[in-house]
Amino acid sequence: MSKVSTHTVKGSADAGEHDRFRGLMRSFPTGVAVVTAVNRHDRPHGMTCTSLSSVTLDPPSLLVCLNTASGTLAAMRDSGAFTVNLLHARGRDAAEIFSSPVEERFARVGWRPAPRLGQPWLEQDAFAFAECRLSATTVVGDHTVVFGEVVHVEQKTDTPLLYGQQRFSQWPMDQQAAH
Repeated sequence: MSKVSTHTVKGSADAGEHDRFRGLMRSFPTGVAVVTAVNRHDRPHGMTCTSLSSVTLDPPSLLVCLNTASGTLAAMRDSGAFTVNLLHARGRDAAEIFSSPVEERFARVGWRPAPRLGQPWLEQDAFAFAECRLSATTVVGDHTVVFGEVVHVEQKTDTPLLYGQQRFSQWPMDQQAAH
């Protein structure tokens, strides 16, 4: 495994600006993913994540943003790997489970180790997943931007789950436009 680089950036916005920023981001609909990893004790961790983006094609890389105090982030660092599970429209229950403080999240969903890196794959709730090797992290305020090199992807055709304006929805895909 290559060495993971870490950088830190700090900010200072007032409480009013925090509220305005939250409002701005809540109004932006996005896809829903659950990021998963196994810690050094082989215990799975995961959290719902809407902060996901592609970074580069060569090598294939993506980024996710997680709270710096997250157990999922600690598990990612332990294993040096993670899986991004893109949820389909019927995956709302999984999105809610992994965004809440419930105990034993993985006892409430169907999952298995992904084929290449063995990180948790939510096979019943995800229409696609990407297995990633942790390549770099950058701390920005209270979150950590995690960069991962994608080593394996599987995808099936399904309707993505969306989140925006504090509610879940699904993609109104026009099948004609998709072809």
